[in-house]
Amino acid sequence: MICIKTHDFYYDLPQELIAQTPLQKRNTSRLLTLNKVTGETGHYHFYDLPKFLKPGDCLVLNDSRVLPARLIGHRVPTGGVCEVVLLIDRGENTWECLVRPGKKLREGAKLSFGEGELTAEVTKVLEGGNRLIQFHYEGIFLEILEHLGKMPLPPYIKEELQDTERYQTVYSKEIGSAAAPTAGLHFTKELLEEIQAMGVQICYVTLHVGLGTFRPVKAEDITDHTMHSEYCMISQETADTINQTKAKGGRVICVGTTSCRTIESWAGEDGTLKESAGWTSIFIYPGYRFKVLDGLVTNFHLPESTLIMLVSALAGRKHVLAAYEEAVREKYRFFSFGDAMFIADVMPSKAENGEKPAK
Repeated sequence: MICIKTHDFYYDLPQELIAQTPLQKRNTSRLLTLNKVTGETGHYHFYDLPKFLKPGDCLVLNDSRVLPARLIGHRVPTGGVCEVVLLIDRGENTWECLVRPGKKLREGAKLSFGEGELTAEVTKVLEGGNRLIQFHYEGIFLEILEHLGKMPLPPYIKEELQDTERYQTVYSKEIGSAAAPTAGLHFTKELLEEIQAMGVQICYVTLHVGLGTFRPVKAEDITDHTMHSEYCMISQETADTINQTKAKGGRVICVGTTSCRTIESWAGEDGTLKESAGWTSIFIYPGYRFKVLDGLVTNFHLPESTLIMLVSALAGRKHVLAAYEEAVREKYRFFSFGDAMFIADVMPSKAENGEKPAK
């Protein structure tokens, strides 16, 4: 077996290219196109995306909505500040959480948030450092979170988000993510309507994004990396839409690596889908054979991350790294609030699309 090194997916990124805030208009972000076969690139804006779609294609979106899962409170009775990030609902008002300061939040530690309208107790310290925390409150937990919680922005974003809806997609519905499916942040309702009007089917899956998506790959050989698990769902309606698209020769284009991982997790060997739900820890890297996916709308990903490995499985590591280096030269904005890529096999000619530098 060929050893694939984590360092093979490294690229040099100047810190100033990491986007700290979203653009004023979602669809004005830049769009780098990449032909996954030839490696040819083009430079556009996201509102140009319909030029690269065809009637009969299917666009798959992740409708998960981000929980305001970051809680700032204090320890009882000392009053020391604590921070808790909700990760996974384990039932009976108990969540698996990240905590700070870890040394102070041992089993039995009691916490309070707001003016005491939400209290909690650490019930177990898990292997790896996460905590099980049981919450106590009156009313509806999600409403309390909306009031007390903050968005759990990625660690590379240092600025406070002024409008929390900008870390939600316009089609978000199913609450449960600890991070946004960021490839979808570029869409406006009007752009989605334009895409539908041209004969492109739009369907939805749900994958609740965990903070494990930001966890670095520490293994030297990527096959030694243990992938995090995330909960995902496919409805029968979505399965039928995707199956019909493939049967008629259309392309299935996923918006984001989360949508990609969802459909690839539940596809049969023949590429067909049916209604499914459960946990996935699928790890897609070069050598993987895609069963359903034909194209991908995605943001730019961290060096040496599992996400750049997934993109490299689709378009080839050399093509992807060359495109990233071009994006750095052209000063694209990177990561969650940054610009986007469209990766597929067949692209309209540049002359046909009237390509222009998207600066």
